[in-house]
Amino acid sequence: MIKEIENRRSIRKYLEKEVEQEKLTQILESARLAPSGSNTQPWHFIIVREKGLKEELAAADHNQRWMLKAPVFIVCVADIACRLEDTKNLYLDENSPEPELKQIIRDTAAAIEHILLEAEHTGLSACWTAWFKQADIRPILNIPNDKYVCGIIPLGYGDEAPGGRPRRKLEDMVRYESW
Repeated sequence: MIKEIENRRSIRKYLEKEVEQEKLTQILESARLAPSGSNTQPWHFIIVREKGLKEELAAADHNQRWMLKAPVFIVCVADIACRLEDTKNLYLDENSPEPELKQIIRDTAAAIEHILLEAEHTGLSACWTAWFKQADIRPILNIPNDKYVCGIIPLGYGDEAPGGRPRRKLEDMVRYESW
């Protein structure tokens, strides 16, 4: 797995080639198997291939037009209902104070990382985008107000191969037994 971790890049250019359903299913299966606090599994995934919806999502995601070259978007949604009994009148956004929101974002982020690494493993490319506001993104896909969109993952066959980015040295970030 270290090979995929080392090679993974945020890709913003894609070939005009469809993503095979088998590969998409494998990527989604990897996300399904991600760890979550108390095994709550708060994630949901909306697969978007339709051009008009992709255009609306890219526009809401800070008008990142490069996204439109990817044949598939995976919209990653966290569901707080796994941690709260009553979510009927709950409105979640970037300023919501619920501590459970942090938990479901953390857990869904683990599933998103599985998506990114499995995409690399299957020969596909992806990029985690999240430059949007909940109020702008949710209505496009009829996502209820008590759900939180953690990211949109454009997915496809990469048409670029950027080099590695600088990384801090391990000894600069690891401590043993205390700070």
